[in-house]
Amino acid sequence: MSARPVLGIIACNRAVGNEVAQVVINRYATAAMRHADCAALIIPSLPDYMKAGEVAGRLDGVLLTGTPSNVEPARYGDPAVGEGPFDPDRDRMMLDLVEAVIAAQRPLFGICRGFQEINVALGGTLRRDTSANEHLLHHHAPDGVAFDAMFDHRHKVDLVEGGLLASAYQAPSLDVNSVHYQGIGDLADGLQVEARAPDGLVEAYSARPNGAPLLAVQWHPEWATDDNEQSQTYFRLLGRALRGAL
Repeated sequence: MSARPVLGIIACNRAVGNEVAQVVINRYATAAMRHADCAALIIPSLPDYMKAGEVAGRLDGVLLTGTPSNVEPARYGDPAVGEGPFDPDRDRMMLDLVEAVIAAQRPLFGICRGFQEINVALGGTLRRDTSANEHLLHHHAPDGVAFDAMFDHRHKVDLVEGGLLASAYQAPSLDVNSVHYQGIGDLADGLQVEARAPDGLVEAYSARPNGAPLLAVQWHPEWATDDNEQSQTYFRLLGRALRGAL
């Protein structure tokens, strides 16, 4: 029996009781392992104790997940304080990891914060008004709704004709959940738009830096994935990438 590919999943620094733990929310790991048909290892965001280059070449690909924390504005050249929570050690590990994964010619995938992180790591910027700007859709449910109800907040995204997602879904658009207060400002050079919201906000992009596939989305395909063929398709693309077939 041949070994399944191994996916590295970045961890966050989160308070557990009185201590800080390396945390990956289960739904990211289980969705990837089940629908990309892979094994997985957690990459700790402890940049004082390890370098991403020590592990990137030993993995078949990397997933940068969503999380409640935001990228610190200084990482993309914004002098504003911004709104937390922040996870500076994840920021540091992420920047090192994106560079190392691309150098190792491994696939790189991102979801929500991961989508924003890759853009920042490659020289792009973020905007922090995606649910407060009257010229944009509200990209997050109103404050005070139940946790599960946040993922019921949805809108359409238009897929770019000829793009990777349009080819995978064989459709001009998707209906996606929308659970983010921040989004893409300036898209980094080298990233190709895969999907946009009706207000023009970039919702997915792809690239092939150094020959390996990169694909990231702003929405949450890992949410209720077992009941959603559309979400499973994203992770099947990940599985193909891990096997060198994308």
